[in-house]
Amino acid sequence: MMMVRLNMKLALAALCAVALLLMLYWAHCTDDRHKPSAAAPAAERFVAIECSINGEYSVACRRDADQLYLPFSFIKKYFEVYGKLTTVNGVERFEWSHSYSKVYHPKKTYDPRGTFTTFENYNVEVRDRVKCISGVEGVPVSTQWDPKGFFYPTQIAQFGLAHYSKNITEPEPRVKILEDGDKISQNWIISKDAVMSREFDPELKMKVLSFATTDHASSQVWLKLDIAQDFVLTMDLLLKPNSSMTVVLQNKDKKETVYLHYVFNNQLISALDDHIFYGVGEESAWRRVTRDLIVDMQKGWQLLDRPKRKSPRNKFKISSIILRGSGSLGSAQLATSAHTAHFYAAARWLVRSQRPNGGWPVPARRRVAPHVPDLTPGWHSAMSQGHGISVLARAHYRSGDAAFLRAARRALRVLRLPSGAGGVRAVFMDKHVWYEEYPTTPPLFVLNGFIYTLLGLYDLHAIAGDRDAKHMFDDGMASLKALLPLFDTGSGSFYDLRHFTLGVSPNIARWDYHATHVNQLYLLAGLDPDPILLSTAKRWENYMSGKRAAHN
Repeated sequence: MMMVRLNMKLALAALCAVALLLMLYWAHCTDDRHKPSAAAPAAERFVAIECSINGEYSVACRRDADQLYLPFSFIKKYFEVYGKLTTVNGVERFEWSHSYSKVYHPKKTYDPRGTFTTFENYNVEVRDRVKCISGVEGVPVSTQWDPKGFFYPTQIAQFGLAHYSKNITEPEPRVKILEDGDKISQNWIISKDAVMSREFDPELKMKVLSFATTDHASSQVWLKLDIAQDFVLTMDLLLKPNSSMTVVLQNKDKKETVYLHYVFNNQLISALDDHIFYGVGEESAWRRVTRDLIVDMQKGWQLLDRPKRKSPRNKFKISSIILRGSGSLGSAQLATSAHTAHFYAAARWLVRSQRPNGGWPVPARRRVAPHVPDLTPGWHSAMSQGHGISVLARAHYRSGDAAFLRAARRALRVLRLPSGAGGVRAVFMDKHVWYEEYPTTPPLFVLNGFIYTLLGLYDLHAIAGDRDAKHMFDDGMASLKALLPLFDTGSGSFYDLRHFTLGVSPNIARWDYHATHVNQLYLLAGLDPDPILLSTAKRWENYMSGKRAAHN
């Protein structure tokens, strides 16, 4: 009887234990219905949910038990932030950034004889708004406000300053001499109906190659080459009417041939299939031609609406140079770069194109802001004047040519003239002098163009000791330090002060312009000990990583 009672107790205990286990299991399963397990597939763990954005529109989102997830495509557009997937040591991660621009901290005090700010990083000629490099002038042709193309002084000066700076920071170019008029010459191939001779030219004071071909398509004098990487061609060339010099480029990986024709006319650029044409002028006289062949090819592709390639220099080689018509060729070489030649092309253009009032007028209409009259062709820009002065001061320093210095000093005249009188000078609140990048009425007070103008004034004073430039620089610096707080948004900077002068919505600077403001302020802080310059630069740099001004 006792054994039966014992068995009954054991059975009851076992039954209780089983019931307890069943209860625990049921509770676990019930909890799992509300909270997906970490091992469950993503489709089961995340639940779709509609997110209402300010009651204006909806975005498809997801949630789990703890978090709500918004798509980054929405976050990027809504908050203007940036990000990308990367792989580090084989591990994929997402990199978030508040801005897309970079600040360059000066490694030493700014010296006008050295690089111009951070322009060694600029590649003006590859910009989409550059139609081509003129075959006659050797400087960029802009399509910024006119698709037909025009010579924009600011862009030309930036082209010169970029190459001046690269000439300092980059190693010496690799050069392959093709013809030097003395010891080095090539074995040119002459078709049966063409003639070629070598004779002394009294103007160049060297032996030159003279050629003449017939009108037949196969009549030519040509040089077979197989050169890669060295794509900057410099030669002394004299063409007569109906003559041309052609460079043939071939793709090393596929059957693709591009013909760059430099012809006796004034046409900017034209293209047909694989043939790209540049006019080099209509004067039968010696000219020094310097061409970046890859840039010339890319601009032809751009004209043909072909896809832009990032780095075709690794894909192409120069296979031949062809001479047609009649003319002469002096020295010729290929190199990895020709920064000095490009710099002086810009400096000489500034001297030739300067008007008696010292200005470089912009020959394009510019619509700057609503409710402000357009700037009609012929307007001047303080930024063009400042950049031009920076180029000319450096050209004078490098060459000793007084013509460059005279042109730089003449450029001050436009800076002294009020905007309403054809100049660029404005005054804020009847007190603070400002040199206007866009001389509108009422003025806008654009920040980055004003600072670039100040640098031009500083360059002229530092290189040539010009007192007028020093006085104008000091006046401008006083204005900058007084008005700088007005450009602070609390999370970025304003491009201009139209919200003050026009009473319209503020014009907030894009991150690339904001980074320019920061770079400019760091540079000026090395020239002027006033703490407002450095403190503002640091605060504005912090805005680029998401920091904001404190609120109440």
